[in-house]
Amino acid sequence: MMIDLPALLSFPVRYEGPMAQVLSFGLRIQCSDTRRISSERLKVAKPRPKSSTAIPTGTRWSADRTHSINLEISPHRAASAVRLMRIELGGAFADLLNEKGKGSGDNEMGYVERTLGFRTRDLDDRDLRLVTDIVGGAIRWRRYLDHLIVSLCNDSKTFKSMEPLLLQILRIGFFEILNLDMPPYAVVDENVRLAKVALRPGAGNLVNAILRKLVLLKEKNSLPLPKVEGDDRSQARALATLYSHPVWMVRRWTKYLGQEEAIKLMMWNNSVPSFSLRANSGKGFTRADLVMRLKTLKVPHELSPHLDNFVRIKTGMQTSMVLGSELCFQYPPVLISWISSLQIVIQAQLLKEGLCSVQDESAGLIVSVVDPQPGEGIIDCCAAPGGKTVFMASCLRGQGMVHALDINEGRLRILKETAKLLLVDDVITTVHADLRTFAKKNPVKSDKVLLDAPCSGLGVLSKRADLRWNRSLEDMEQLKNLQDELLDAAAILVKPGGVLVYSTCSIDPEENEERVAAFLQRHPEFCIDPVGELLNPRARRDLHSRTNLHKMLTGAKLLDKVLGGGEAPIDFLKKRDSATLVKDHRDGTRHHACSTIMHNPSPLHL
Repeated sequence: MMIDLPALLSFPVRYEGPMAQVLSFGLRIQCSDTRRISSERLKVAKPRPKSSTAIPTGTRWSADRTHSINLEISPHRAASAVRLMRIELGGAFADLLNEKGKGSGDNEMGYVERTLGFRTRDLDDRDLRLVTDIVGGAIRWRRYLDHLIVSLCNDSKTFKSMEPLLLQILRIGFFEILNLDMPPYAVVDENVRLAKVALRPGAGNLVNAILRKLVLLKEKNSLPLPKVEGDDRSQARALATLYSHPVWMVRRWTKYLGQEEAIKLMMWNNSVPSFSLRANSGKGFTRADLVMRLKTLKVPHELSPHLDNFVRIKTGMQTSMVLGSELCFQYPPVLISWISSLQIVIQAQLLKEGLCSVQDESAGLIVSVVDPQPGEGIIDCCAAPGGKTVFMASCLRGQGMVHALDINEGRLRILKETAKLLLVDDVITTVHADLRTFAKKNPVKSDKVLLDAPCSGLGVLSKRADLRWNRSLEDMEQLKNLQDELLDAAAILVKPGGVLVYSTCSIDPEENEERVAAFLQRHPEFCIDPVGELLNPRARRDLHSRTNLHKMLTGAKLLDKVLGGGEAPIDFLKKRDSATLVKDHRDGTRHHACSTIMHNPSPLHL
């Protein structure tokens, strides 16, 4: 189940697990494989002197602690290095910007102090944008950056024995030199200084040698890149490096799409994600009101042609990622990016006041397929953190009920807080339960059931930069079994004549049409019903005009073309004696999507 950006922005969860304790003791971690760092490889460095005065996390330091502030170190680089370490060790998300608590400059600098033993000057808004750009970029391009780092080291042993912090500093330097519009030798100087202060002089010397070598190779346009040649395996490995994806994903997409389309998909995954805002009609805040506020804030935007409550935020100018003479990827400059627009919206308190939410148009289209009407009872089976739940609730206009089920109690709390903020909590009932046991024991049935199933998230790789490195082929098999079990359970909750809408954040056929086909074999009382008629005329025309598209990228292209980026497509199943199952493949690089229509040759056949 994908995490809704609106929920993360509005209700951040502060990480206080074991990693916080590890970092608080300033551990210097040594490991032979930076991809898997176990506790057995941890080595405690000599502790740095500490003051007897404890400084709580996230609080601003007082004037009498100025001796602990190192003004020579670039704040955004120190914060980026620490956040990258925390992400790799499982203690943080790639998303940084937030309207409170987690992600604030104070909290980030608190992590820097506990990890490195010193603070820099405070992070300002520009620094936070830089941290977000660098962290997201370094994670997306990790495989590519590591290939270059290995190539420029004297031998592979140097890379394998490299300390995690040193490796993160190098990744930051490589990404800044290759991607960001910064003077290369200033980048070298700043990262060398960070390595010397945070580690030791020898580490700074190594960073200096490797980064200077990179600058020269870039100027000569002679980066050591692998060639796409040889057998299928060799080509997949080369493409995985050039486009920074796991090899298994490259082979899988090449099998389903062909090499050319697989490359386009990976380029999309590495691009800057777009986003939309939904005006909260529950507070009487219309799209016209939202547009007026955005104009006042000078945020570039355009109206969604498909959904009345949605506004698209434009991403602004873009620059190119330098990947050698044959490769060029679009990426935003530091100071003009989608993050800047989102930050303006956050700082204007539009999200905090509940006037709007960050929500993909594709998610909105799924709600359009469900078509909530006042007075109806709807079951949202895997509801948390609740983006679609609260949208459906707002459509009820105070009459009816959305029963929101989820197995995660903490995420349900986020849903309830969001519902209260948006003034729709009176038509939402939360149920903490496992859908599989709830369906068997509870007699509650509904005319409309939505199952937004847990999935691989292969459709949201542009928005979740770290997800590609946290998925494996083994996950796919486990998820397919879980999706089948959840579909069977959701079917029990559908009244005769009702509708079951199935959605995922994946563009993989095995999680989408294959799951629907298997479901139909087990449940002959269901049939697929066209969903195109449930969409507005323009969305319907766009859907049917692309009937020649096929396989996974069909939905991806549709979403990119029709929605301007987002997450998913859909299938609509109907119980012959009543129920309807709608399958929604979320192409996370784009938005949710329309739906696969199975009565006709599916125009969205993913």
